[in-house]
Amino acid sequence: MKKNKKRKWAKKDYFLFTTALLGLIYLLIFAYGPMVGVILAFKDGNNKLNVLKAMFETKWVWFDNFKEFLQDQKFLDVLLNTLGLNLIMLFINFPAPIIFALLINEVRNKKYKKVVQSASIFPHFLSWVIFGGIIIALTDMTTGVINPLLYQLGIGSKNNPINLQTADYFWGVIIISSLIKGTGWGSIIYLASIAGIDPTLYEAATMDGANRFQKARYITLPLISGTITVYLLLTISNLLANSFEQFYVLQNAANLSRSEVLATFIYKNGIIWRKYSFTAAIGLFEATVGIILLTISNKISKKVSGRGLFGNAKQI
Repeated sequence: MKKNKKRKWAKKDYFLFTTALLGLIYLLIFAYGPMVGVILAFKDGNNKLNVLKAMFETKWVWFDNFKEFLQDQKFLDVLLNTLGLNLIMLFINFPAPIIFALLINEVRNKKYKKVVQSASIFPHFLSWVIFGGIIIALTDMTTGVINPLLYQLGIGSKNNPINLQTADYFWGVIIISSLIKGTGWGSIIYLASIAGIDPTLYEAATMDGANRFQKARYITLPLISGTITVYLLLTISNLLANSFEQFYVLQNAANLSRSEVLATFIYKNGIIWRKYSFTAAIGLFEATVGIILLTISNKISKKVSGRGLFGNAKQI
């Protein structure tokens, strides 16, 4: 038998290889390279001026740093803030892009559809420094426009406006601002999945007398459930993670008791107070919990729905 000749690489192949290689180099430098710093979690590197010396020249203390933060009441309060807020956002913010994508898909006027999509996506491209500044200005007790709107709805009064930048209202402000900034952008992937559905399924459902709601329920949602499952599992794995910029911009002395989350707590302890080993231990703890949550939720998803992050379960 004749041996198959090796195909020569074309220009397209070199381009694809170079693109993939650049992505691999990026991961090695910015994702895998910094993992060397994990050893700080097991060393006495706090308050050292040189991070490299703290990493390689200090003594091993093994799990002392983990014991320290687990016994720290401030850390426990921060952990409760992080978990509590992320669980609420899981039930509110996660379904929002799905619902928005379903609604956008039902719009028949193409021009109106494009306008709504563009308007909803635009906030995503504003940095949290800018967007957070807008939120602070809008919620200002004296000059913001939110208090007059609340007054018109019968909430509060002109003589006694509500201070929306205090701890009592911080979670509400974070959730609403996250919805405004992320719903439009998050809906793109679901709209792409919906666009891949065979239109003949909708035509057949129409002939059978199905209305829009029934088509969305029995055709659209089941066929994009794989995408929903993947994003749900990834969201669950990030229950201890937050957007640092979002919280740091909106954080102040009045709401610190409810706005301090792991992201800001690690920044303040690690960068400002130079507790490198202490925060490295917290970071490793956060990553480990994330992996455990991802593994457990993936197994549960495969058993319950037959779908998982790494492919569908075998159908019998």
